[in-house]
Amino acid sequence: MFVQTEITPNPNSLKFLPGKKVSNSGPYEITKKDDIQNELVRNILSINGVEGVFLGTDFISVNKKDSIKWDEIKHIVISLINDFYSEGKEFVIDKNLDEQNSDLNEIEQKIVKILDQKIRPAVAKDGGDIKFKEFKDGIVKVQLQGSCSGCPSSTMTLKQGVQNLLCHYLPEVKEVVAI
Repeated sequence: MFVQTEITPNPNSLKFLPGKKVSNSGPYEITKKDDIQNELVRNILSINGVEGVFLGTDFISVNKKDSIKWDEIKHIVISLINDFYSEGKEFVIDKNLDEQNSDLNEIEQKIVKILDQKIRPAVAKDGGDIKFKEFKDGIVKVQLQGSCSGCPSSTMTLKQGVQNLLCHYLPEVKEVVAI
C-alpha cells in the first residue's frame, strides 16, 4: 500500500491519502485520544506534536504544533496508516456521528444545503470541513475542522468565499463567523 500526502493551505496540517475508504459516517474530528477507541486515531494522536486528526471520506488530515516539523512525524503517520490497513481493516470509522438537522427552520435548512453542496466539497479538497452551528440575527455561525481549523487563510476563505456565497443566495444572511 502506498499512502500519498498532500499539502494544505494550513502549513500545520497535512492530508494523508491511503487510497482506501477512511470514514463510512461522514467527516469527523478528534483532538483528544481519550475521546475515541479507534487504534489508528489514538496512535496518531500519541505522536509528539500532533494536535488533531480529521477523518474525511477518503483522507486523514493531521494537525501538528507549529514547533514540530513534518519531517519529524510524517513517516510515523504513514507507517501507522500502512499498519492499520495491512491488518485487513476496510475503513477507520463506521458509526453514525453526524448531528441530525431535522429541527432546523427553513432558512437554516437552506444554509446547510448550500454548505453541503457548494462549500464542503471545496473545503474537503484542502483536508477540512465546515459545520453549521447556528443562525441568529443574520449571523451564521460555523465550525471549521481539520486543516481549516487554525489555517492562516481560513478567515479570508470564510469572508470572501462562504459569506459571499451565502449572502448571494440568502439575503437574510448578513455575516458568517467561525466559532
